[in-house]
Amino acid sequence: MKSILLIGLGRFGKHIAYKLHSMHYEVLAIDTNEERVNEVLPYVTNAQIGDGTNEHFIASLGVRNFDLCIVAIGDEFLSTLEATSLLKENGAKFVVARASRDAHVKFLLRNGADDVVYPEKQMASWTAVRYTSQHVFDYIELSKNCAVYEAHLPSTWVGKTILELNVRQQFHINILAIKHMDDWEPLPKPTHIFQHGETLLIMGDHKNMEKILGK
Repeated sequence: MKSILLIGLGRFGKHIAYKLHSMHYEVLAIDTNEERVNEVLPYVTNAQIGDGTNEHFIASLGVRNFDLCIVAIGDEFLSTLEATSLLKENGAKFVVARASRDAHVKFLLRNGADDVVYPEKQMASWTAVRYTSQHVFDYIELSKNCAVYEAHLPSTWVGKTILELNVRQQFHINILAIKHMDDWEPLPKPTHIFQHGETLLIMGDHKNMEKILGK
């Protein structure tokens, strides 16, 4: 079981704590605010009131023992930067830090972060794609040009097989899974015959996806 250190229990950090709880991970949650600490205490292995920018406090946590450290302090960029640097200085294996501006990302990466999340920007991209297409249920961006889409089956595909449509060569996409009713079939066979009501999990280039699904 992975052990995780979570610093910052604002709205973003709190939801991370809830999700990690549902995934049954061991979590030590840290925040300077006692009320926030008490709020997440039922959902984490342990929680402490403490300052993630305090060198002595960070040193006392034994950060080397955690598989993952998440800095979710919020809009206080200087605090995020300091906490990230201190974690790496104390031997943290992998540090993920939250950014709230584009400029923050490069500074965090230069100062110890192994990866950076930018929730507002990522959610904005998801919202724009999800709600400008009537055929897309969900969307995960992999790069500037590629994403995974959960989408309606195009009506013109009904009754045809993956092989017959020559999906990869003709549309330049990969079908990762197909859902019929409530069951997902991962990596469907080329002989699968598409049926009404099916949902597809597709990986592909944005432009090619727009051609297939429309806007």
